[in-house]
Amino acid sequence: MHCMIESFTMQTFAPYVGDTFHVLEGSVVPIELKLRTATALGREVENTAAFPSQRIPFSLVFHGPGGPHLPQKIYRLAHTTLGTFELFLVPIGPDTQGMRYEAIFT
Repeated sequence: MHCMIESFTMQTFAPYVGDTFHVLEGSVVPIELKLRTATALGREVENTAAFPSQRIPFSLVFHGPGGPHLPQKIYRLAHTTLGTFELFLVPIGPDTQGMRYEAIFT
């Protein structure tokens, strides 16, 4: 199953915080990323009925292994429920659990 990211909202990902997503890079063994947060960005629209086609911007933060680090670019990800889709991932720095990556939806 291939998903269209245009339809994704923060609520799409909220049930999967803590789940593993696999980065599929050609013939390389998939890299595991764990979804740590799904967070709304900025003010939420007070009357969403007035703006039914507008998506509230949100951020996803993933944790990956300490190395090798993935460079900033579009990756194909796979999840057991959401299927496969492409996300632009940006490394935002290491912490005690490994490297953090962020994807922002506007």
